[in-house]
Amino acid sequence: GLDPKSTASLFTNAQCLGENRIGNVDCFVLKVCADRETVIERSEGPAEVIRHILYGYFCQKSGLLIYLEDSHLTRVPTQDSDTVYWETTIGSSIGDYRDVDGILIAHQGRSIATVFRFGELSMQHSRTRMEEVWTIDDVMFNVPGLSMDHFIPPADILDNINSP
Repeated sequence: GLDPKSTASLFTNAQCLGENRIGNVDCFVLKVCADRETVIERSEGPAEVIRHILYGYFCQKSGLLIYLEDSHLTRVPTQDSDTVYWETTIGSSIGDYRDVDGILIAHQGRSIATVFRFGELSMQHSRTRMEEVWTIDDVMFNVPGLSMDHFIPPADILDNINSP
């Protein structure tokens, strides 16, 4: 949700599922499923990614991304000739959009990740839930001296620019 162009490109070939309400915001819902070739590329070793789906909830008034749900299903064979499935879902609320150099950038969000394991013969299922709340204080574009390999927080950049 931070880079509007990247977000828009994610949903270029999306299917519109209709409307839904997130909190008190009327949204249109877009769904993108990764194609089979992309899913196969993401598989690694014995782990096979079965599906990857994104749902984007966009404000009907502003067009801004309000909520993003990212879901993966992976199949992993075990040594006991059994199969375990892992479903990972991350739901992210995105907000506090502010103008930065003419671009609306989200400055806060909350993500909840759920990892669900199922499929083993013992029928013991496990679910793990993690939550992260984030805020961004400063945003700067086209910072002199900033490479693609490093991130320097904006407050530190100003100190480095003013230093001899």
